[in-house]
Amino acid sequence: MRSVTQTGYGDPARVLRIDELAKPQAGEGQVLVRVVASSVNSGDWRRVLADPFIVRLVEGVRRPKPHMLGGDVSGVVEEVGRGVTNLEPGDEVYGVRTGAFAEYVAAKHVVRKPASLSFEEAAATPIAGLTALQALRDKGGLQAGQSVLISGAGGGVGTFAVQLAKAMGATVAATTRTDKIELLRSLGADRVFDYTREDFVSAPDRYDLVVDIGGRRSLRALRSVLRPGGAFVQVGAARGGSGVIGRMISGLIRSRLLRQRVVVFISKASTADFETLRELIDAGRIRPVVERTYALDEIADAIAYAATEQAAGKIVIRVARDQPAGGGTPGE
Repeated sequence: MRSVTQTGYGDPARVLRIDELAKPQAGEGQVLVRVVASSVNSGDWRRVLADPFIVRLVEGVRRPKPHMLGGDVSGVVEEVGRGVTNLEPGDEVYGVRTGAFAEYVAAKHVVRKPASLSFEEAAATPIAGLTALQALRDKGGLQAGQSVLISGAGGGVGTFAVQLAKAMGATVAATTRTDKIELLRSLGADRVFDYTREDFVSAPDRYDLVVDIGGRRSLRALRSVLRPGGAFVQVGAARGGSGVIGRMISGLIRSRLLRQRVVVFISKASTADFETLRELIDAGRIRPVVERTYALDEIADAIAYAATEQAAGKIVIRVARDQPAGGGTPGE
């Protein structure tokens, strides 16, 4: 099978290649999925560029181990492993599996994909949708009638967070750059701050929850717009060597000394949460936003573009060279 291999760190065109690897087999509790599409997440381009440097300490100093890349999966079940009773060959599924930039994966955390989505749209959903859902519901404790500020809302996680917060009955404010304002309004944001022209800190609004995606503003600035007893949730962090670690340490100190709810987290795969996202999508309450679609052979270009952090929504990777039967309307 064709699969993306990462041979080192740095320029995607230099360290990424497509190799022929052995087709995996479905182990116990797994299904073998013929991958139709995947999508790029921040963890993918950060892993390729080793940004922050701690990536090398976690993944391998000179080159990553394992060498396969990608996480989001949408495709068709080809075979089921022992103990699998909820899926069967021919089912259209979506979910997560390390090494998703490949024609086949043996996966455990997959469920039936939303019937209303194409494979490309479904591939844009798992990690971004899961992260937004867990940030708002589990870490932020968002309740109907509360207000939330989503800082850095124009990307994959942010566009889901805006919609999910509205679906949960919250009043939603968001920050983004000028060209994404109308997109966020169309997704339901009640107030959108153009960070190139105005500062949400100077506005009189205060929030029950602040979700920061990307770590571009200081914790002090973000905390300043919280109501007493409010919560702050950090998703990811700014670029650079100390971005992630610095946020984690600062958040821990503030949580303990100032008795504030400051949470820095990484989402965890959950088939139950994928089911929740599917129900919300098929009910028309949320939808993935896809900006661009690349072929698997164009993976280096896709990663390079994702690293600019300019995408409005998600960047999808078309893995299959032919379209399986079924699926919703193709993503744009």
